[in-house]
Amino acid sequence: MKKVLNLVMSSVVILLLSSCCTVFKGSKQSIKVVTNPPGATVEVDGIERGVTPLDLRIKKGFKGQTVVLKKDGYERRSFEPETTFDAVSIVNVFFFPGFIIDAATGAMMQYDPKAYELNLTKQAPVQATSTK
Repeated sequence: MKKVLNLVMSSVVILLLSSCCTVFKGSKQSIKVVTNPPGATVEVDGIERGVTPLDLRIKKGFKGQTVVLKKDGYERRSFEPETTFDAVSIVNVFFFPGFIIDAATGAMMQYDPKAYELNLTKQAPVQATSTK
Protein backbone atom coordinates (compact mmCIF):
# COMPACT_ATOMS: atom_id res chain seq x y z
CA MET A 1 0.00 0.00 0.00
CA LYS A 2 2.85 2.38 0.82
CA LYS A 3 4.42 1.80 -2.63
CA VAL A 4 1.11 2.60 -4.34
CA LEU A 5 0.68 5.76 -2.28
CA ASN A 6 4.25 6.86 -3.10
CA LEU A 7 3.63 6.21 -6.80
CA VAL A 8 0.37 8.19 -6.75
CA MET A 9 1.94 11.09 -4.86
CA SER A 10 4.96 11.14 -7.17
CA SER A 11 2.66 11.20 -10.19
CA VAL A 12 0.65 14.10 -8.73
CA VAL A 13 3.81 16.10 -7.97
CA ILE A 14 5.19 15.48 -11.47
CA LEU A 15 1.87 16.50 -13.02
CA LEU A 16 1.66 19.68 -10.97
CA LEU A 17 5.27 20.63 -11.67
CA SER A 18 5.09 19.86 -15.35
CA SER A 19 4.42 22.54 -17.89
CA CYS A 20 2.51 22.24 -21.11
CA CYS A 21 4.91 23.78 -23.61
CA THR A 22 8.00 22.29 -22.02
CA VAL A 23 6.41 18.82 -22.04
CA PHE A 24 4.62 18.93 -25.41
CA LYS A 25 6.94 21.11 -27.50
CA GLY A 26 10.22 21.33 -25.58
CA SER A 27 12.48 24.29 -24.93
CA LYS A 28 14.18 24.12 -28.37
CA GLN A 29 12.84 24.62 -31.87
CA SER A 30 14.16 24.13 -35.39
CA ILE A 31 14.35 27.00 -37.85
CA LYS A 32 15.54 26.85 -41.45
CA VAL A 33 18.39 29.18 -42.43
CA VAL A 34 19.07 29.66 -46.16
CA THR A 35 21.57 32.10 -47.64
CA ASN A 36 22.14 33.43 -51.11
CA PRO A 37 24.78 32.32 -51.99
CA PRO A 38 24.67 29.05 -50.02
CA GLY A 39 27.61 27.72 -48.02
CA ALA A 40 27.79 30.30 -45.24
CA THR A 41 29.03 29.15 -41.84
CA VAL A 42 26.34 29.50 -39.14
CA GLU A 43 27.25 30.40 -35.56
CA VAL A 44 24.81 30.64 -32.66
CA ASP A 45 26.02 32.69 -29.70
CA GLY A 46 29.61 32.20 -30.90
CA ILE A 47 29.40 28.42 -31.48
CA GLU A 48 29.68 27.05 -35.03
CA ARG A 49 26.60 24.97 -35.88
CA GLY A 50 26.92 24.13 -39.59
CA VAL A 51 26.72 25.48 -43.13
CA THR A 52 23.71 26.85 -45.02
CA PRO A 53 21.20 25.67 -46.02
CA LEU A 54 20.69 24.42 -42.47
CA ASP A 55 17.91 23.21 -40.21
CA LEU A 56 19.06 24.84 -37.00
CA ARG A 57 17.79 23.69 -33.59
CA ILE A 58 18.03 26.54 -31.07
CA LYS A 59 16.79 27.38 -27.57
CA LYS A 60 13.49 29.20 -27.32
CA GLY A 61 13.14 32.25 -25.11
CA PHE A 62 11.74 35.74 -24.81
CA LYS A 63 14.60 36.96 -27.00
CA GLY A 64 15.97 35.02 -29.96
CA GLN A 65 19.53 33.77 -29.89
CA THR A 66 22.06 35.64 -32.04
CA VAL A 67 22.73 33.86 -35.34
CA VAL A 68 25.84 34.95 -37.29
CA LEU A 69 26.49 34.07 -40.94
CA LYS A 70 30.03 34.11 -42.33
CA LYS A 71 31.34 33.37 -45.84
CA ASP A 72 34.70 34.24 -47.38
CA GLY A 73 34.39 37.24 -49.69
CA TYR A 74 31.09 38.34 -48.12
CA GLU A 75 30.19 40.67 -45.27
CA ARG A 76 29.37 39.05 -41.97
CA ARG A 77 25.64 39.13 -41.22
CA SER A 78 23.80 38.54 -37.96
CA PHE A 79 20.17 38.36 -36.90
CA GLU A 80 17.95 37.29 -34.02
CA PRO A 81 15.01 35.07 -34.98
CA GLU A 82 11.67 36.63 -34.05
CA THR A 83 9.82 35.17 -31.07
CA THR A 84 6.08 35.11 -30.41
CA PHE A 85 3.92 33.79 -27.57
CA ASP A 86 2.98 30.11 -27.93
CA ALA A 87 -0.77 29.78 -27.31
CA VAL A 88 -0.31 26.27 -25.87
CA SER A 89 0.98 28.01 -22.73
CA ILE A 90 -2.57 29.13 -21.96
CA VAL A 91 -3.33 25.58 -20.80
CA ASN A 92 -1.05 26.38 -17.85
CA VAL A 93 -3.98 28.29 -16.32
CA PHE A 94 -4.89 24.89 -14.84
CA PHE A 95 -1.31 24.20 -13.65
CA PHE A 96 0.18 27.49 -12.42
CA PRO A 97 3.59 25.98 -11.55
CA GLY A 98 3.76 24.91 -15.20
CA PHE A 99 3.45 28.55 -16.26
CA ILE A 100 6.50 29.41 -14.17
CA ILE A 101 8.48 26.51 -15.65
CA ASP A 102 7.51 27.46 -19.23
CA ALA A 103 8.55 31.05 -18.56
CA ALA A 104 11.87 29.99 -17.01
CA THR A 105 12.75 27.58 -19.85
CA GLY A 106 11.51 29.91 -22.58
CA ALA A 107 9.16 27.19 -23.81
CA MET A 108 6.17 29.55 -23.72
CA MET A 109 7.68 31.34 -26.72
CA GLN A 110 8.13 30.09 -30.27
CA TYR A 111 10.04 31.19 -33.35
CA ASP A 112 7.87 32.67 -36.05
CA PRO A 113 8.71 32.73 -38.90
CA LYS A 114 10.34 29.31 -38.91
CA ALA A 115 12.42 29.96 -42.05
CA TYR A 116 14.91 32.74 -42.81
CA GLU A 117 16.26 33.42 -46.29
CA LEU A 118 19.06 35.98 -46.24
CA ASN A 119 21.11 37.57 -48.99
CA LEU A 120 24.80 38.02 -48.27
CA THR A 121 26.57 41.16 -49.54
CA LYS A 122 29.95 40.88 -51.28
CA GLN A 123 32.79 42.63 -49.49
CA ALA A 124 34.11 45.73 -51.16
CA PRO A 125 37.55 45.17 -52.70
CA VAL A 126 40.41 46.46 -50.58
CA GLN A 127 42.05 49.48 -52.20
CA ALA A 128 45.83 49.47 -52.18
CA THR A 129 47.32 52.74 -50.99
CA SER A 130 50.71 53.90 -52.10
CA THR A 131 53.08 55.90 -49.98
CA LYS A 132 55.63 58.17 -51.60
